Amino acid sequence: MTFFKSLFLAIFATMFLTYVLGVSLIELLDVDIYMGERLIEPLKAISISALVVVLLVLVALAIAMSVFGSLIFVAMLLLGGGAMLLVGVFWPIILVAIVIWLVTRDKRAVQY
Repeated sequence: MTFFKSLFLAIFATMFLTYVLGVSLIELLDVDIYMGERLIEPLKAISISALVVVLLVLVALAIAMSVFGSLIFVAMLLLGGGAMLLVGVFWPIILVAIVIWLVTRDKRAVQY
């Protein structure tokens, strides 16, 4: 399953569960939600809370991706540094091996 498909399904499930559980909770507890002095319809109240929940999920996703992205970046830096250290330590051996390979390789005459 791709990342965006999973993300879409998670957002849809969050909105659906928020709507279903929110409407049933509002009806069960007989709660009225007011904004200022106006009564807000239950569907609008639930949709607002669902949007807030979806935004919180996206913020949490961004934080998690940035943390894992930072960890991957640090790991790549460590591996690159280790590779450069190995090249720095063993450069004379690598240089001698390249010279030997250049001298002893099979030289074929180019024919036109």
